[in-house]
Amino acid sequence: MKLITVVGARPQFIKAAAVSRAFREFPSIEEKIVHTGQHFDANMSEVFFEEMEIPKPHYHLEINSLSHGAMTGRMLEQVEKVLQAERADALMVYGDTNSTLAGALAARKLNIPVIHVEAGLRSFNMNMPEEINRILTDRISQLLFCPHKAAVENLRREGFEQFPCQIFQVGDVMEDAALYFAPKAVQQSDILNRLKLTAGQFALCTIHRAENTDNLANLTAIVSALNAINQYLPVVLPMHPRTQKILETNNLQLEALVIPAVGYFDMLALLQHCQLVLTDSGGLQKEAFFFGKFCLTMREETEWVELVENGYSYLTGTDAANICALAKKVQTLPYPAKTNLYGGGNAAQRIAQHIADMV
Repeated sequence: MKLITVVGARPQFIKAAAVSRAFREFPSIEEKIVHTGQHFDANMSEVFFEEMEIPKPHYHLEINSLSHGAMTGRMLEQVEKVLQAERADALMVYGDTNSTLAGALAARKLNIPVIHVEAGLRSFNMNMPEEINRILTDRISQLLFCPHKAAVENLRREGFEQFPCQIFQVGDVMEDAALYFAPKAVQQSDILNRLKLTAGQFALCTIHRAENTDNLANLTAIVSALNAINQYLPVVLPMHPRTQKILETNNLQLEALVIPAVGYFDMLALLQHCQLVLTDSGGLQKEAFFFGKFCLTMREETEWVELVENGYSYLTGTDAANICALAKKVQTLPYPAKTNLYGGGNAAQRIAQHIADMV
């Protein structure tokens, strides 16, 4: 089987790395990776691919810095050309980016089976571009790999059992990657020394969602909360360049240890040694759980509802007082007993086996 995998951002490469390693046990699967270029990432150098044990992309489309429509359309056109040139037997996509939807559409219009990893996730907020991407991708996929039970139930409620597709609960490949690379991060990252941080005595934060960065009231409230928390618990914030520009444009002063975006190993090291995570990211909510850290999710809803339901994560919204109150609260709470929400680190193997069974 010739399988084309379309990715567009560093988190998707990390997920693809886990599955690509699992493919080594199945010689019947020949995978070729297409990087759309959706998210430019200076950390994705040749060293990144070597450290992450990821095959370098066979195709780099270099499509970025466009509107949603223009970007998705350009990607669809170029991925279609790759699929035709490679005579692909199937296409695999991850998550909910424009690259995900464009790849799925290109394949489906050529009657090539679509495999969606992280299927069934729902935030139930149709104002999020990611929600539209994931719903449409699910609908045109033939193999739907769900990270947890709630995702399977979402698909069932939407009638997917009546569609020509197969649904599998396999676990989350991000857990595979986190568990595999955590020991390597301990050995190779010196970020705590570089930043003069003490393990267990800082909070890790990221802000990048448009619903926060493009809403001045939300962003102002988040900055206010982080400044207050930073008074008693240093906040370390790897800053997305776009977020930095918005802060500067609006003259918002963030009193935290702001650092440039970091590589995966440095992020794993920060996660393993922080006391608390504050984020509006989807992936970081799960990674906080993998390493037993409370997560305050600065959004009104989350696609990872099971983390909230089990007490590992708290939805704070963007109210500064609420964020501050919950940050204080979790410092007094024992971390809930860990449960196997995401497969225990074997999701990639399950995915590879199901795909091999298609051959």
